[in-house]
Amino acid sequence: MTVYVDKSAHGFGRMIMCHMIADTPEELRAMAEKIGVALKWFQAEASVPHFDIAKSKRALAIAAGAVEIERKEFVAAMKTIRANWAQERWQMVT
Repeated sequence: MTVYVDKSAHGFGRMIMCHMIADTPEELRAMAEKIGVALKWFQAEASVPHFDIAKSKRALAIAAGAVEIERKEFVAAMKTIRANWAQERWQMVT
């Protein structure tokens, strides 16, 4: 099982943000806790459950074992996650 970060760079205030997803809710929550991302930032209502994380947290996630992937791979991973995660499981993260 894997946690993924994409290479997107979206501005949010003074921060540059990207997305963090995982194969399972448990992995996503564990990585968020490990790198210091508050669980309140979990995007359960998005098309794919994820965290938007700052560039500094992205570096921590990669150092902790997250896999950096290109957009095409990220989209494929999102499709798999969307198919595998039932809506009720998305709530496990928060």
